[in-house]
Amino acid sequence: MQLRAFAPIFAAMVRMLMHSFRALALKIASYGVMHLIVAILVALAITRDWRIALAIGLIEPVVQTIAYAIHDRAWHRIERRRMRSSVEETAEAVTARLDLMDAREQQRAHGHGPLYHHGHSHALPTSLKQIALKTLSYGVMHFAVAVGVAFVLTGGNLALALAIGLIEPLVQTVFFTVHDRIWARIEARRARRLAAA
Repeated sequence: MQLRAFAPIFAAMVRMLMHSFRALALKIASYGVMHLIVAILVALAITRDWRIALAIGLIEPVVQTIAYAIHDRAWHRIERRRMRSSVEETAEAVTARLDLMDAREQQRAHGHGPLYHHGHSHALPTSLKQIALKTLSYGVMHFAVAVGVAFVLTGGNLALALAIGLIEPLVQTVFFTVHDRIWARIEARRARRLAAA
């Protein structure tokens, strides 16, 4: 009988995890489309050769999207260390509602006191320093991948590879920051809806 009481809790936790995975997949897919368009246009402007631009535009974003997914997961883990995960928050809310927590545990779960933080685990950085560090790390990663791919696809032309490697990541970094801010707003809206429910 007691196990049946936990079935709805478990189902809610599974639904929440599935939604989180779906949101991450959409974020990565939207980044890939944005990157594809920008990469082709920048490569075409630099090489003036549509074949090289198309090759760079198709191959480089695939490599960058894989690198972006790794970059985003690494930052997610960094940010998650500072905040409780959504699963923990849900479990704490449920146990508080079932009166399974003592007063001290409820204060910790609800973030009362100077040491507690409100928020969910996939919050993007909010301080200017965190945003700058995340954007800088993205730019360095992007530069290395862009030069490497462009060097191979231009037949070893270092001048073109460096031009593409310098200009294309700068343009992509601006678009990355806009993309990241848009997703931060989407995730903040979702967190507010969940908190209201």
